[in-house]
This record gives sequence, C-alpha cells and structure tokens, in this order.
Amino acid sequence: MNGPVVVGVGASPSSLAAVETAAREAERRGVGLQLAHAVVWPADPVAPGVPPWDPDGAGLSASARGALAEAERHARRVAPGLPITSEVLVGEPGTVLEAESRAASLTVVGGRRQGRFGGLPFGSVAGRLTAQGRCPVLVVRGTTGRGGPVVLASDGASPVARAAAEFAFAEAAQRAAELLVLHGGGRDGAAVVAELRRTHPDVVVRHRRIRGRGRAVVAGASADAQLAVVGVPAHAGLTDTLTGSLGRALLRHARCTVAVVPAEPPRH
Repeated sequence: MNGPVVVGVGASPSSLAAVETAAREAERRGVGLQLAHAVVWPADPVAPGVPPWDPDGAGLSASARGALAEAERHARRVAPGLPITSEVLVGEPGTVLEAESRAASLTVVGGRRQGRFGGLPFGSVAGRLTAQGRCPVLVVRGTTGRGGPVVLASDGASPVARAAAEFAFAEAAQRAAELLVLHGGGRDGAAVVAELRRTHPDVVVRHRRIRGRGRAVVAGASADAQLAVVGVPAHAGLTDTLTGSLGRALLRHARCTVAVVPAEPPRH
C-alpha cells in the first residue's frame, strides 16, 4: 500500500517520539506523513453564541493548532523534505486513528509502559489499533532511531505468522539490519522463515529457541533491538488479539518499538 504514514498527535513526550519515528518511516517508504490530532467533542449542549471550536472555553482550536505545529517541527527536524499534512478530527483518538488507518500504509502511536499489557494497555489508543486497525501499527517505545536487529516472534506457520514474518524480513532488508527469529513452543515457523530467506538473501538471520515462559529472554532479546514484530488476526476483538504465547510475551515485555501486523484469517 502506498498510503501515507499516519501518526497520532498529542502533547505527551511519547507522542512526539512517535511523530519523529513516523517521519523516519515515511521518508524511508517514500510516502507522505499525516499528522492526526483528535478532539473529543463535549457531551453537554453548547451555549448560544459560543464559538463552535471552543464550546467549553478550553481553547480547543488553539490547543489543536499548537499540538500540530509542534509535531510538524519535530517531523521536519528528522525529515526536512517530507510532504506533511495535518488534520484535526473529532472523536476518540482510537476511533479516529482506526478510521484513518484504512487508507494508510502504516499507523504510528506512542506507547506507555503501564497497564495490563505493559507498554500496550488494552483500552488505550495503541490497544484499540492493534485490535481493530487496518494496517501495520508501530507502538513506539524505548530509544528511537537506534540500530540493532529486527526481532520476530515466530509462533507457527499460520497466515498471521506468515504476515508478521514477511513484514519483519522486509523491514530488516530496508534497514540493512540482522533478523533475530524467536521460536516458541507448538507449531514451528521454520519453513516460513526458510522460504523468506530465499527471497531476501541479503538478510542475515539468527534463530533463538525460547523455552518456558521466556519473559527474561524476550526482554533481553529486544533490549538492543530497533524493532520487534508480532502478528495479530485482522479485525479481532481485544480478547482475541494476542493469539501466540511468544507474541504475547513480546508485546508485554519488549524494550523497543513494536510493529503489530494484522492478517486476514483463513476462510473455512
């Protein structure tokens, strides 16, 4: 897909880190960057004569313009010549970004290390997008713009696992990075990896078998990585999203940016 890279814009440091990451990704992919700022409309009726952009007197218009201007400054800092568009969209951030992801090649959000799944709390913007987004989602964590390997959670040979593996190989090739494949229990994805190695001969691949719960190993493997990749079923409910035990561990404990790749399940 040649759509833009879409990034959610807020006022937090994690949001600005996501903007810089999104700018690098858009430049690397040769597409534009779309800055999306969501405004939640007040539920109470707006009094007569009150400007529509400022129904509660909180300066929504100025706040939105300021957030987008600051985000564009950060994006220009890392990708000066990048085509950038800005939009203020009415709605909950997760709902807005889910809709925008339908025409995007990649959606980027900041990740906070809190909540039920560590840096990917369910109910957050990141949690909603990984469950319902229509394109790969980058959840930005840790130090951005660093080197290191791309880490793939290989949880079998399903369409979901294949989509994640294809994305991981493509990212490793584009970044000239090594690919570290983590293998868990159950059905092994070695055949998928072997097939993709033939189509990406320049990618150096290392394998590591994870035994038991593997929390410390997963965290350690991602400590110096630039990206971790996991697959999810497309359009899944929140309770169905994290299907593989290894992918679940990587989402919970990865110390780097995580790419969540949706794939359509097979039709029976």
